[in-house]
Parts: sequence; C-alpha cells; structure tokens
Amino acid sequence: MEPQFYFIIGAVVFVFLLAGIKIIRPTHRGLIERMGKYHKYANPGFHWIIPGIDKLYKVNTTEQMVDAQPQEIITNDNLNASVDAQVYFRVNIDEESVKNSQYNVNNYQWQIVNLARTTLRNIIGTLTLKSANSERGKINAELHKTLCDETRTWGIDIVRTELKQIDPPRDVQETMNKVVKAENEKIAAIDYATAAETSADGTKRSKIKEAEGFKQSKILHAEGEAEAIKLVNEAADKYFIGNAQILKKLETLENALKDNSKIVVPTGSDLVNVIGEMAGVLPIEKKTSKAAKTE
Repeated sequence: MEPQFYFIIGAVVFVFLLAGIKIIRPTHRGLIERMGKYHKYANPGFHWIIPGIDKLYKVNTTEQMVDAQPQEIITNDNLNASVDAQVYFRVNIDEESVKNSQYNVNNYQWQIVNLARTTLRNIIGTLTLKSANSERGKINAELHKTLCDETRTWGIDIVRTELKQIDPPRDVQETMNKVVKAENEKIAAIDYATAAETSADGTKRSKIKEAEGFKQSKILHAEGEAEAIKLVNEAADKYFIGNAQILKKLETLENALKDNSKIVVPTGSDLVNVIGEMAGVLPIEKKTSKAAKTE
C-alpha cells in the first residue's frame, strides 16, 4: 500500500479519537447513553465515548433560578392583582437524581415555572388583596411545600421561593396610597401635638418651680428678719433693761438718719446722753455766770 493511504487512515483514526473526547466541568454531571440506552454516569473530568454510538448529556447541578412571570390573579375580594414569583432549585448530584431529572420529566425548568404559576393562582385566589400582601411569608411557605411535593420524583431540590410582587390595580393602588398618606399625616399631627403638650408641661413645671423658689426665698427672708428682731429684743432685754423708751428713740433716730431727715433733739434729754456715751463723748458741763459765782 502507498504511504498516502496510511496517512489517510491515521488521520481518520485521530479525528475519530479526538471526536470521542469529552470534558465535564465540576458544575455539571453527565449521562452517557449507548445506542439509545443508558450506559453510565459521568463525573467531572475526562471521558471518552465512541463517536456515533455513545452520546453524552450534560446536566447543570448548580443552584438555578426561574421566574414565574407576572400574571393577573383574581383575589377573593374580586380584585385583579399582578403577581410574580421566583423559584430557586438545583439538581441533586447523585446518579439517580440526575437520571430522574432527564428521564422522569420533560424540561424541568419549564415545568417548574408552570407549576409555580398554577400554585400561586390557587393560593392567592382564596385570599383578599390585603391579606395576600400581609401574609407573604405564608404564601412563600405554601408555594415551597407544594413545589417540593410535586417535584419529588424529578431528582431536584427546591431551595426556596420568593414572592416578588403583588400589585393591585392602578386605581386601587392610588386609593391605598391616599389612605397611607392620610394615616401618616395623622400620626405626624399626633406626634406634633404630643411634643407641644410636653413642651407646655415643661414650661408649666418650670414656672411652678420658679414660684416655689420665690416663695421659699420670701419665707427665708422673713425668717431672717424675725430672727434679727428676736436677737435685737434679746439684746435690749439684756443691755437696756429699764430703757425701752430710749431704745425706741434710737431706732427712730436710726431710721431718720437713713432718710437724711432732720430731727431736733432737746439738749438736756436722755437721748443726747445715750448717743454721747455710745460715741465716747462726755456731756458738756453748764457754765455758771460770774454773778452767781460772786454770790
């Protein structure tokens, strides 16, 4: 045979071997079928199959998300609500689960979307719009449970479900917004009134405290004056026994001097003698006339 023939044969074999090389990433698992029948399970790594006889189907085993798409659902109070949800799932990595995801269900992603939409219609159709908005957690839990039960034989795991939106009709939404706005304005007015009342109460207490302080200062001042009068009386009793009239005259003189008043005091009165004694001045003796002396 000619060398060219061997070259052709070698090229065909090389292409044949090259065509049978398959690489599976860690994010996938594989199912190898031979002549239309399941042959073996392929883990991540290098694999070689017989081209034209074997066929490799790769299955993504990472967590995936599908959107249930917005849909109009009539609630129990006859309102059309726009509802949307998301479903997170993944195919289990064991051989049986991967096989079930391919052999027990046709296009599990599409099936999950339709199952989620149907389940949402059944759940929300029994609720009012208000309760549907306030019970999102309950709706998510019920949707998740239903999907888990229905996909049990599909070899997949429903990780979680998320209710994206429950939007009422536009006119209903506008009415609800007005109600919420009015409620917020009411709360703000109550808070303002409470703050004003608190401020007024604080001012009132401050005035009361100020009046009480003024009253207490007057009482203390009066008590001080009473104590001073008491001490003066005690001193008068001790040092001016029998001279009460002179003490009264001294007080009158003191008050008069404060006001710069002029008072004529008789020269021979006892008051002059008392003032002189207090100042350390002896009274001046009266001069007798020469005639009197001669006599």
